Amino acid sequence: MEVSFELNGKDCTVECDPHETLLTVLRRQGMVSVRFGSTSGETGASAVLIDGQLASSEVVLAAQAGGHSVTTVESLNVEADLHPIQAAFAATGAMQSGYSVGAMVLGTLALLNRDSDPSEDAIRDMLSGILDRETAYVKPVAAIQQAAAVLRGEEAEPFRPLVVAPMTDGVHAAEHNPDDQPPQGSSAVPRLVPSRDVPSTSVVGKPEVKVDALRLVKGNPAFTDDFEMRGMLYAKVLRSPHAHARIISIDDSAARALPGVHAVIHHANVPRVKYASGGQSYPNPKPHDQVSFDDKVRHVGDRVAAVAAETVEIAQEACALIEVAYEVLPAVFDEVEAISGNAPVIHDEDDTIDIADASRNLVHHMTAERGDVEDALASADHCYEQTFRVHQVQQCPIEPHISVAWLDSDERLVVRTATQVPFHTRRMLAPLVGRDIKDIRIIKPRIGGGFGAKQEMLIEDIVAHLTIATRRPVRLELTREEEFVSSRTRHPQTMTYRTGVNGDGTLVAQDMKLIGNTGPYGTHGYTVQTVAGLRGLTSYNAPNKRFDCEVAYTNIPVPGAYRGYGAPQALFGLESHMEDIAADLGIDPIEFRRQNWTKTGDEMNIAPHLGEQGVLEEELDEYPTVKSDGIEECVAQGARAIGWHRRDDRSWREPADRPHIRRGIGYSHAMHGTAIPF
Repeated sequence: MEVSFELNGKDCTVECDPHETLLTVLRRQGMVSVRFGSTSGETGASAVLIDGQLASSEVVLAAQAGGHSVTTVESLNVEADLHPIQAAFAATGAMQSGYSVGAMVLGTLALLNRDSDPSEDAIRDMLSGILDRETAYVKPVAAIQQAAAVLRGEEAEPFRPLVVAPMTDGVHAAEHNPDDQPPQGSSAVPRLVPSRDVPSTSVVGKPEVKVDALRLVKGNPAFTDDFEMRGMLYAKVLRSPHAHARIISIDDSAARALPGVHAVIHHANVPRVKYASGGQSYPNPKPHDQVSFDDKVRHVGDRVAAVAAETVEIAQEACALIEVAYEVLPAVFDEVEAISGNAPVIHDEDDTIDIADASRNLVHHMTAERGDVEDALASADHCYEQTFRVHQVQQCPIEPHISVAWLDSDERLVVRTATQVPFHTRRMLAPLVGRDIKDIRIIKPRIGGGFGAKQEMLIEDIVAHLTIATRRPVRLELTREEEFVSSRTRHPQTMTYRTGVNGDGTLVAQDMKLIGNTGPYGTHGYTVQTVAGLRGLTSYNAPNKRFDCEVAYTNIPVPGAYRGYGAPQALFGLESHMEDIAADLGIDPIEFRRQNWTKTGDEMNIAPHLGEQGVLEEELDEYPTVKSDGIEECVAQGARAIGWHRRDDRSWREPADRPHIRRGIGYSHAMHGTAIPF
């Protein structure tokens, strides 16, 4: 059908199918600033202006735009100089990945056309429809306020974020707010606040414009899907509707016969090469328990087949034509039940090696101990035991996983992909497609958020197999639903802490028993749980420590890397545990922690047992010690900032003039590594 509308002030007539979205048509017209986030429009990344109103183009049919005016960020790029809104977003650094910045710029344009001096509430209300996974919207709000001032003809104050510049005298003690003053006798260091006056000679602490801010605010090509290939085929994946099943037969004849289909791949026509998909340093931690396509599926959303066709719609139709007969098997989802010995066996194949005990779904069993934990617990004045469970969470990068593969003029396999680990991906991909590493090139453009979900070779092998089969460029992009069932998540865990404490509040022992749920494939299972043990047993300086961890196969969607990499789960349990101990002992929660937290001079007595320090345990002459710390200052400032001294003040907790309000204050602290030792 033919649809006519005004696009960025010019008449535009396009041919489109009745079901096509405005997003698809706009990108076909070269408007790459309009980006896919989901089929339901909640991310806001696809936002455009329709007759001046912000709307998600991925939920608007192209036909609905007929006769209307459509505006994209490209409309602002007519001059050599940036539009004031674009300039403000660049100057303030109001972007990290920048995937949604085009939508924010357009939303700002619409807002300022209605109100030249919007309140912060109005600004945040507009931004609420554009999800930004990477910020609390502080800089976007500042950018909009700055742009509004410029457009009103005012001289906008340059955005200077609060920075601490330790190389100068820019850090200074602030005047105390009397309301924040702790009670008589309490100790606290002077509160430090950042200086806004960083000398021009300072190297560290000066805000700089992002090197690629220009292309992001202008909506220029930056991400995997922003670069078109001639002769592109589009891939879709047929996924398992069952959590655990064996494929008895697969008939792809109807799919292959469908006009526009160029390839159908599955376990019967793709080589069976075992691998581990986690993007980790060579050699990848075992087990190697995956293949590109298997005759057994182990979670809802697991791969069954993939199709490459002339359009996404044809590929989807072809997937629906593939006939698969399943033998549905019992499934297990709970990590404790999975390793009980009474659960269905998830990996019963004979070609996977290095599973600790496949008959029990036990992937790994790790132990580490310093001192004599049982003896210390038995002799402690108090012994506490608590079990905590943390659930599965998806990273939700606004840009879903997307990969494009092709053969270059030298017959080298090239994959442009939204990945955090291009070199790991190249190394892992080579044996799966039977090529030398030097014959594979991975291009990693800017990614629209990853947070660990893209620390994986997830779909690159699919497009590679299809490109080799068709000798055509092949593109595969996951839907938001596929992100939830077939991407990666945080690991669910069941952890039990046992802690021995003397009468004066001193820790004498900590024991951490962890059962990690790695889903049906090992991927990051070993390393994430190891980090959980390290962080969960290093925050406090008990002389006796033990970590016992079992990693379980289950039939949930596959967990993997997620920000913190095991530490958030462990620290949730640890800090909850320490809080309850302090309450039982009647000790101020901060004082109890202060008495026991790891500080300068303390021995890192469990770290080498869990792979830290870059040396083998048997090579240690002595345990490493903490060389410096700033936790006392950090906690003192934090306690002052939140008014910790008021936590027991009933008049503050239950304000008389607001009887419906109850206030509370909590405290926890966390530690994390800054690099991988080597």
